[in-house]
Amino acid sequence: MLGLAGESLNLTEYNLEKMKELFPEVFEEGKIDFDKLRLILGDEVDDNEERYEFTWHGKSNAIRIAQTPSTGTLIPDKESSKNWDNTENLYIEGDNLEVLKLLQKSYFGKVKMIYIDPPYNTGKDFVYHDDFRDNIANYKEITNQSTRANPETNGRYHTDWLNMMYPRLKLARNLLRDDGVIFISIDDNEVNNLRKMCDEIFGEENFAAQIIWQKVYSPRMDAIGFSISHDYILCYVKENIESINREEFEQNDKQFNYFDSKKGLKYRRRSIRKEGSNSLRSDAPNSFFPLIAPDGQSVYPIKPDGTESCWRWSIDTYNENVKNDMVEWVKTSNGWQVYAKQYYNNDSKKPPETIWFNNEVNHNHGGAEELKKIMSGKIFDSPKPKELIMKAMKIGANNNDIILDLFSGSSTTAHAVIQSNVSEGFNNKFIMVQLPEKIDEKSEAYKAGYKNICEIGKERIRRAGDKIVSENKDKEGIENLDIGFKVFKLDSSNLKSWDSSIDNLEQNLLDMESNLKKDRTNEDLLYEILLKSGVELTAKIEEIKVGYNTLYNIGQGALLACLDDKITQDVIDEIPKHRSPFMDTKVIFKEAGFMSDAAKINAVQNLKQFKIEDVRSV
Repeated sequence: MLGLAGESLNLTEYNLEKMKELFPEVFEEGKIDFDKLRLILGDEVDDNEERYEFTWHGKSNAIRIAQTPSTGTLIPDKESSKNWDNTENLYIEGDNLEVLKLLQKSYFGKVKMIYIDPPYNTGKDFVYHDDFRDNIANYKEITNQSTRANPETNGRYHTDWLNMMYPRLKLARNLLRDDGVIFISIDDNEVNNLRKMCDEIFGEENFAAQIIWQKVYSPRMDAIGFSISHDYILCYVKENIESINREEFEQNDKQFNYFDSKKGLKYRRRSIRKEGSNSLRSDAPNSFFPLIAPDGQSVYPIKPDGTESCWRWSIDTYNENVKNDMVEWVKTSNGWQVYAKQYYNNDSKKPPETIWFNNEVNHNHGGAEELKKIMSGKIFDSPKPKELIMKAMKIGANNNDIILDLFSGSSTTAHAVIQSNVSEGFNNKFIMVQLPEKIDEKSEAYKAGYKNICEIGKERIRRAGDKIVSENKDKEGIENLDIGFKVFKLDSSNLKSWDSSIDNLEQNLLDMESNLKKDRTNEDLLYEILLKSGVELTAKIEEIKVGYNTLYNIGQGALLACLDDKITQDVIDEIPKHRSPFMDTKVIFKEAGFMSDAAKINAVQNLKQFKIEDVRSV
């Protein structure tokens, strides 16, 4: 019976396996022969000592941190969740670095869009200080103290911020689908460094845009020098620039104001006489020829002022478009006019632009006012407007997608997902991740009863969801809108680790009779198993009662688990009844769940008779 590893996905081992698939010949006794690798890669290897690169103090350690598996887990918190049994949304409290590591197996290559609004490194905002040796312990220390700023007087002002961002973006990329898109809000303080870092992580060729967002509606009169009116949003794709969606024209209803009853499509007219530059007969002599109107009249490309012009089409193109009903003749007071019929479809959409004005996506003040109304007071500084995130979602997401926010703050992104699902008819899901930063006791938020940022974010989702449902109560299907979320909290593993330093060996052995920590439940352990097994945290779980035991059925028999201390033969007999008809079933027991090793071996052999080979223990 195999043991279930107590760590998250080991990215170093994963990368080595991928290397073996591509270049098996460069491995000798499990190690890479770099001389052979250079030989295979040929001219693609750059051996020059002097070459362009972006580096800083601590970068190597930041890379190692990203590669180091997490020994933590995510503990379910049903009490602070909403609609636990039915929702597919997640809210995770914890250090996003560790959370990203824990999500690697379950969400690798599944996220369509990531939006993050990280600390801008203005000198006043919090910057994470990661611990390479034990980041779980570091996380617990952070959550029990006031957050630390990163002042400009710090000699490692930029490097501390870069060391924080690098491993998080590295891990975030792994979660993106091949057609995934990431948006990162930032200002002038770190935009140049962020761009260079993202070029390295995502690839320069996958840079999509450096968007300018007009974040204010009026200049600051007390500004010295320039009044800053904008922030940036960097956009990168995972692999393909075609992952960026085109947008609808704002005036489609006005522009496409004709209707073709045969095709059932709206269309607009566009003259096939060329206009603008290079539109004279002398510019294209071969494009000056007559077209025959419905009454037999010859029509030449003549401008209203009498200037000889030229057609946009050749005569062959014109004839082909006539056959396809793409040409329309209109008799006017100035004679016959000939138009191309442009139908309204996906080709009628436009590429998104790199300047987002506040009259379209709102501004900081608008975002703050909306949150103030929802929360009945000012409890959060500078939240992004939901319209900004909804704009990004139109460009980077579609339907039935997962949207991830690693610095979720007041949960604007969750609010935007729910609102977009209503307005667009989508069924997207969100994953919010936020460090439970303590709130200043002098703040309005603290006086209102909020002790950390997570409490604000969760309450905003609750209120925003209820408000959206209330405002759309007459909308068909509104009762199916997912406004819930499952809450999970980062913590150390549910399983005990052997402490060789304990002097009382006898007591230590007694404590290890059950490897589950005293303050943890079987359900806590179950979700750790899901993470380590690569199962999504929102997977449907069926609880099957077998006498005094509970058998968990996850994914219609893909994973079956009994985590009780005294597993009966009835449980073993019940398991084959629920095995998956589509894939190999994995079965998991607790290590101390059997009365003896003989009982454990007998259970494994019984299951093999039903072709259940993958049996593990925790």
